[in-house]
Amino acid sequence: MSNDTASPAGCPSGDEVTDKTEAPSPSAGLMRAQASWFIDQRSLPRHQTVKGFSQDFHGCLKQLIPQIERLAETLHPDDVPAKVALAGVGEARRRLEEAEAAGLHGEVERVKRLARSVTALCDHHDSLTGVLMCLACDKPIEAVDAWRPYDRVSPCGRAVLPGRIHARCAGAPQRR
Repeated sequence: MSNDTASPAGCPSGDEVTDKTEAPSPSAGLMRAQASWFIDQRSLPRHQTVKGFSQDFHGCLKQLIPQIERLAETLHPDDVPAKVALAGVGEARRRLEEAEAAGLHGEVERVKRLARSVTALCDHHDSLTGVLMCLACDKPIEAVDAWRPYDRVSPCGRAVLPGRIHARCAGAPQRR
């Protein structure tokens, strides 16, 4: 979580980013993991914990938004992934403007919405930069990594989540 001297956990400070269109993978991965963890919590965390995550997610979104906008500017105006990413940016901006909610439960729900925007914008960033992520472990698939195609049918039976997974993740139990 954040402290006063460090950049938001998982997001680079301005000094760490040399090319403003690229977020460092380990940092983006860490923030994505923190956001996913927060979303999955079944019990209410302490107020101070929620406040810290809120600060972290705000900081990360404020850095991801301009990066995604710059990436989208370089693509064709009709590029569908760029349009979807910019829609995600608009939703993230709306969520950043939400006032702190009354009560712990309301505040947790507000911060979960911020966390959802963090994971979505990390995914959009990966999509716009061409990073391929393993659907099983959520880590990048490098050019030297062995991988397998992966199609998962949704519970309703109609939608398919296509992608890739590391060969080493193919036999590993899936987290839920």
